[in-house]
Amino acid sequence: MNIEVIAAKRELQGTGASRRLRHAGKVPGIVYGGAAAPVQIELDHNALYHALRKEAFHASVLSLNVDGVKESVLLRDTQWHPYRQQVLHVDFQRVDKTHKIHVKVPLHFLNEDTAPGVKTGGGKVSHVVTELDVTCLPGNLPEFITVDMGALELGQSIHANDLALPEGVELVAHIQHENPAVATITLPKGMKSDEPAPETPAAPAA
Repeated sequence: MNIEVIAAKRELQGTGASRRLRHAGKVPGIVYGGAAAPVQIELDHNALYHALRKEAFHASVLSLNVDGVKESVLLRDTQWHPYRQQVLHVDFQRVDKTHKIHVKVPLHFLNEDTAPGVKTGGGKVSHVVTELDVTCLPGNLPEFITVDMGALELGQSIHANDLALPEGVELVAHIQHENPAVATITLPKGMKSDEPAPETPAAPAA
């Protein structure tokens, strides 16, 4: 998926200039990394706000268009207003297609309802983590990683090293070493293992 972000160079800097930008419906930002110098930029707030609500925007190599000049970047940081739905600042990092990147990729959980631990065991799925740190070349970056829950029994967990990663994608070293659980199926609180899952009570007769 090719996601383009439109921006312009920001000539005026400082707190006052940033405040005026925000009042005008713009968001101050910066793009850095690689051999080029950091560049201060500004973006349309509404366009950026709606883009940030899409999962793929956070885990994709983006095409940043600054005054007609395009370069490949990753979203690295976003600052939000404490209580308003307002983006205050955004950071992008340049990427080189020949160098590996380190990115958090979201997890998509599949076949939860048909897992034996849920369907026949009365268990409940718990998502321990919803994203994992991976390393790969920019061209291999997946939008998400699939977690297939279809064979999971009650009391079992799926761990990071159990996942089938796309070609060219690896977990970062400390995740490989720690091998954390990403999802588990356990009994709802208060139930015992030999108790059946609770049934919905019948409505009282009128």
